[in-house]
Amino acid sequence: MRAVFTITGIVLVLFAALLLKTFHDAGEFKRIVSRCECVCVEHKGLPGAEDITVDPETRLAYISVDDRRATMEGKAVQGAIYGFDTRSAASVPFRLTENLPFDFHPHGIGLLRGGEKRLFVVNHRGEGHFVEIFAVHRDRLVHLESISDPLMHSPNDVAAVGPRAFYVTNDHGNTSAAGKIVEEYLQLKRSHVLYYDGTAFRRVAGRLGFANGVAVSGDGGELYVASTVGRGLRVYRRDSENGALSARLSIDTDFGTDNIEVDADGSLWVAGHLRMLTFLRHAADSSVPSPSKVVRIELEEGGKYAIHEVFQDDGERLSASSVAAPFPGGFLVGAVFDERFLVCGEGGR
Repeated sequence: MRAVFTITGIVLVLFAALLLKTFHDAGEFKRIVSRCECVCVEHKGLPGAEDITVDPETRLAYISVDDRRATMEGKAVQGAIYGFDTRSAASVPFRLTENLPFDFHPHGIGLLRGGEKRLFVVNHRGEGHFVEIFAVHRDRLVHLESISDPLMHSPNDVAAVGPRAFYVTNDHGNTSAAGKIVEEYLQLKRSHVLYYDGTAFRRVAGRLGFANGVAVSGDGGELYVASTVGRGLRVYRRDSENGALSARLSIDTDFGTDNIEVDADGSLWVAGHLRMLTFLRHAADSSVPSPSKVVRIELEEGGKYAIHEVFQDDGERLSASSVAAPFPGGFLVGAVFDERFLVCGEGGR
């Protein structure tokens, strides 16, 4: 009988240790103080502005909007891409996608610059997952093509590198709901990055803990991938001829990284979640605030980097910030669920 009690005690201690580790790794014990050396203005009425990117030439921001709470409640409404002119303080968002002949629930987006501009959008349709390609016009987006494949079973974000070529993250390696839950809570590195060369998909990077945002450097020579569960970023050298990736650098941010935007000077703007279990509670209950953070990362010579905090919020003003998109003199901050995004004045530079 004593042996039974001993074994039971050991099991309980191990379980408690695992539980404490999970809460620690998720950031649940962090003290959160809201701060930003900036002034932010709220723009309300766009639920789930999860990803934003700014065209540096026109300074037009593209905003991916989808009401995820409505979808979870079985009342899905058509999502959209909105435009927002960052050159004017009086700007209001305007819709760029109208009357699409398919379900549109946009997630991550990526802008192809140079030549004919195109916007690539991860879309979660009822019939499966797609990357939609749009031709870019000033006041509208014209749909060109839908691309799908069984390998792209859990897409999150997309980085365009050619008129029909892109990288896309699968944020889970498992395909079943139960497998995804196990993968998240045990912090398993099963997610990966796919490359589509215009003809076929192939896996080019793996062993990532919830691969999330993805972005390409201005010269196309590097790819950046956010690892939410890994609480950081991976930097890869990119072969522009065949799309192959080779690991160059791992960056520890100590929070659950989400989307990545590349500034004109090459620095990386990264938003993410400070308490990841609280984020899950926020996803289930809008009354639970989810604290988040924005940093700017300068990549230096010799594999070094410098991280500068730009914005931190306890979740009362904006919960679950998922993207920070810079423009001259400021940046925009979007969120996974909130019905608002922020336009913030100069800060963090």
